[in-house]
Amino acid sequence: MIESTIYWLLGVLAAPEVGLTSVFVVSLVSATLLPLGSEPAVFAVVKANHDLFWPVMIVGTIGNTLGGMIDYWMGYCAKQAFAKELGSRWFGWLQRFGAKTLLLGWMPGIGDPICTLAGWLKMPFGPCVLYMAIGKFLRYITMTMLLLDVPDGFWRQLAHWL
Repeated sequence: MIESTIYWLLGVLAAPEVGLTSVFVVSLVSATLLPLGSEPAVFAVVKANHDLFWPVMIVGTIGNTLGGMIDYWMGYCAKQAFAKELGSRWFGWLQRFGAKTLLLGWMPGIGDPICTLAGWLKMPFGPCVLYMAIGKFLRYITMTMLLLDVPDGFWRQLAHWL
């Protein structure tokens, strides 16, 4: 039941005819600690309408950055509820490199927890959001341009092999 609901929701949100709204929602949700990728929705909308390339990049970046901000605030609030010294001992590397670490906020598997840890460690909010946005924006541009430049025949052949 839950699995079919999730597939239905993903199908609705990724529909190219929904456009920028779907990109925003999927990008926001995928940047939280929920396991969801936004690249397919971003690519589908751009593939369906090349004129939307830059609006999709901007809307996707905004949604994904807001999701990263949610992660940040979750970590910040969790810090209030747990031991004060735990984060500084275990995650000194994040403090050592500072807000620039949030450039990695786009990486699958570790990006969302990095955003959460930044809040946990009470790193400066403004620089964290700036670096989050830069990393996420560059990821969307790179992934979408790579997918657009690779011929459709390659993806069909890859699917056939699998």
